[in-house]
Amino acid sequence: MKETVCLVSLGCPKNLVDSEVTLGLLSKEGYALTTDPSKGDVIIVNTCSFIKDAVQEAIETILQLTPYKREGRCRLLIVSGCLPQRYGRILEKELPEVDLFVGTGSFHKIPRLISRGGKRKSFLSGQTFLYNEKTPRILSTPAYTAYLKIAEGCSRTCTFCTVPKIRGPYRSRTIRSILKEAEKLAYQGVKELILIAQDTTAYGEDLRGGATLENLLKDLVRVEGLRWIRILYAYPNPARFTESLLQLIGQEGKICPYLDLPIQHIDDKILRRMGRRSKGKEIRDLIQKIRSSVPEMALRTSLIVGFPGESESQFKALLHFVEEVQFDHLGAFKYSPEEGTPASRLSSPVPEEVKEERLRILMEVQKKISLKKYRKMVGRKMEALVEEANSERMTLRGRIQTQAPEIDGCVFLKGEALPGDWVEVRITRALSYDLIGVIDKILP
Repeated sequence: MKETVCLVSLGCPKNLVDSEVTLGLLSKEGYALTTDPSKGDVIIVNTCSFIKDAVQEAIETILQLTPYKREGRCRLLIVSGCLPQRYGRILEKELPEVDLFVGTGSFHKIPRLISRGGKRKSFLSGQTFLYNEKTPRILSTPAYTAYLKIAEGCSRTCTFCTVPKIRGPYRSRTIRSILKEAEKLAYQGVKELILIAQDTTAYGEDLRGGATLENLLKDLVRVEGLRWIRILYAYPNPARFTESLLQLIGQEGKICPYLDLPIQHIDDKILRRMGRRSKGKEIRDLIQKIRSSVPEMALRTSLIVGFPGESESQFKALLHFVEEVQFDHLGAFKYSPEEGTPASRLSSPVPEEVKEERLRILMEVQKKISLKKYRKMVGRKMEALVEEANSERMTLRGRIQTQAPEIDGCVFLKGEALPGDWVEVRITRALSYDLIGVIDKILP
């Protein structure tokens, strides 16, 4: 038996899939796996560095794990993913405790690198690796839910974003590859499939032969065993949201009536400064089109407050837009200048205290919207996925079709069921971001 490896995964679901692939490759090569760093001969931290907070979390996690090298059995501490890809060999001096730095284009080489000798510490090759259905992968999500990465990288030019530099240009997997992996996951017991990419809307733009998100969905809904298919990270490109795509989402029961549209802002001047390709009117028209085609659609978005040059009137326009549109779910972030991005060189920065206040005001508005929407659900019966049992409180926790894991709220359930069960739930109470309900019956 080879050594035991502990992997700590940080960041978004896209990063999580990379971690799962790394675990699969390690297992295939005979390495034992553990979640306890004290038992790891090798410790890997798969990092995110999208924003400053993510960089800080990565560094803190690395430093928290270094004592296992001095006092425990760990002989190799490896840092993989976005942090080394972004900062390169400068980390060799900043974090001398780390033995190997492996970028986003080389993480699939980790099993081989563990056994190699030599003095080289950084492996930061070009971002060309794209896993496929044959690549080993060990899920770290609950057995009934899995993320399915349909593309890698990004070719957009948002001025605030580090992803294209870290992850490389947009690269779609083939429909055949995605379909084969979906079938494999369904065979393993996965019921909820969550499609992810840096931009799921752009799927297939770099391929020939009719590869589009719509055609991919048409194939995925035919996979036996799948119950829910969810779409995250759908860039608001009006041209890609065709009537036929929306009609498919609205009519196909397996596809959750849920879209994640990261619009970032609504003011045209700010959108131009951000390097976004859609104007405010196009965003409004797109939302109206989606809701007209699929009235029950739940919309999530993400927004940035305090972008350089954002005036009080532009922030109020964003606030008015949020009140007007009434998003079902909303995440907001204070702008942070990221080294190497065009936005970091823009004039007219917004003071930190102003950003804080704008974020607070925006989220207070969204809190009221969310409560209002959830109150309308009281008394309704709907399908829910049970995720967790709390024996101390004698309650269960689950999600309905319009709640994605980790980022949206949940439903606290009263009744008897097991994690992984689908149930019919009657909503009895609304909270600001969560629901409370009673299980009527377990669904087949």
